[in-house]
Formats: sequence, C-alpha cells, structure tokens
Amino acid sequence: MATIDIPAKTSASGSGRAPARASRNRSGRRGSRLWVKIVVALLLVVEIYPMIWMFLTSLKSNDDYLNNSTWSLPTTWEWSNYSEAWTTGHIGLYVQNSLLAVVPALALMLLLGTAAGFALQIMVWKGRSLTLLVFLAGMMVPPQMILLPLFTVYFQTGLSGTLWPLILTYTGTGLPLTVFMMATYYRTVPRELFEAATIDGAGILRAFWTISVPLVRNALLTVGLVQFFFIWNDLLIALTFTNNQDLRTIQVGLLNFTGDFGATQYGPLFAAICINVFGTLLIYLFLNQKVMKGLTSGAVKG
Repeated sequence: MATIDIPAKTSASGSGRAPARASRNRSGRRGSRLWVKIVVALLLVVEIYPMIWMFLTSLKSNDDYLNNSTWSLPTTWEWSNYSEAWTTGHIGLYVQNSLLAVVPALALMLLLGTAAGFALQIMVWKGRSLTLLVFLAGMMVPPQMILLPLFTVYFQTGLSGTLWPLILTYTGTGLPLTVFMMATYYRTVPRELFEAATIDGAGILRAFWTISVPLVRNALLTVGLVQFFFIWNDLLIALTFTNNQDLRTIQVGLLNFTGDFGATQYGPLFAAICINVFGTLLIYLFLNQKVMKGLTSGAVKG
C-alpha cells in the first residue's frame, strides 16, 4: 500500500503545481496584452487627435478662433472656409505648382536611379564599387550648402522665374538615396534571369525594360512614395527658388497664407492645411500595402 500511496501523493502535488503555473502564465500574458493595448491606445490618441482638432479648427470663423477656447467646438460650422482657401488663398494654384515640380522631378529621379541601380548591381564593369561610393557620398552633402551656388547658376542661365530650378534641384538631391535603395533591391533579383535573357539574344536595354523593371515595380513604388513625401513637404528649396507668387508651392503658400487686406484668416488657413495633410494621407493609405511589399522585397538575402 505504501508503494502505491507515495506515487499517488507525488502525482497529486505535481498536478496541483501545473494548473497554478498555467494560471500564472495566463495572467502574465493578459497583463502584457493589457499594457500593449494601453500603449497602442495612447499612440492612436497622439496621432489622431491633432488631425481631429485641425479639422474642427478649419470649420471655425475668425472671431470664433480668436475669442473662444482653442479646444472648443465651432459655434458655427463654416464649410465655406474650404472654398475660400481654394480661391482667395490660391491653394489650387499652389497645389498645381507643387504637382508641376514634383511629378517631373520624381519621374527623372526614378528613371535615373533605377538605371543606375541596374548598372551598379547587375552589369559587370570596372569601377562600379567606386561609383556607388560616390553616390553614397552625395547623401552626406547638406542641401543648405549648395543652395547659393545653385541660385547663382540658375540666375546666370536664365532659369530663374520658372519651375525648372525646383525640378533640377529635387532630382539632384534625391538621386543618391534613390540609387542606393534601388541598388539594394537589385541585389535580391536572381542573376540567372539576365543570363538566360542574354543567351536568348536580349540586349542590355531589353533586359532592363522587360525583365528588371517589372521585377522591381514594388520597390519603385516604395522609393517613389518616400521621395514624393520628401519633395512635397519641402520648404527650404522651394522658398529659395520661388521668387514669384505665381510659382509658389503649397508649403510656401501656407507659410505666406493671408486673406483680404493681408490679414490672416485662420479658418481658411487650417482648411488649406487640411487639404494638404489629408490629401497626402489618402495617397499613403491607398498605397500602403504596395509599400509594405516593396519594403519586404528589399531585404537582402544572406
């Protein structure tokens, strides 16, 4: 009987510890999940509440903004602030100028950066490592150092008073990062595809356009979106090279936003800011999944 009772006692004590340990593990997991939910909720409040406040402020009248509390709701919902921002504030013209400067610069940047990344990673030629280092060195040059020489060059060549200084400067300053990122993406492309294309008689240009570009389209979208936000939100370069009100981009236009008789109208001003912020936010939300695929495809294989 003793030989039977001892294992039974040990088994009972072991079976008692197991549920206790499992319950402690479950409570620990619940506690960690609770902290994660609290942190996520705080981050959502920090990110979303300023946009809600900005939208509500865009619907206030000027007297409502100046005389009432900053955190109060609008006494009257002034939806006309958006039409006033688009017409009187010339936001439509500023958005058009931004698109005319950003789209050509982005197209040139992606075309040249993709071609350079293809040449640096796929093609075999002497000095390509040194060339890549030269592009990387371009990322270390602050844009503030080149503004004065570029302004002199644009003035002497007669490009001042147009959007060409913005297009050329955006292309030149964004090209080093674009080349580096596209060269990184090309490392994941199998070389056997290009070897097979060469055996089939395809030249360099055909291999570039028909094979490499479709393979890195997600990377192109990712790099293009990152560079788009950099260029679209630029203020320093646009403020330096736009000497005419008709050439102002949206960031410069918001900096000098005034209503009638030069007075600042805060309702239309915040309406213009909402047009800028929510417009770019919709672009990111629409292309979010493509960007995630592009970032994942850029992981370098070991």
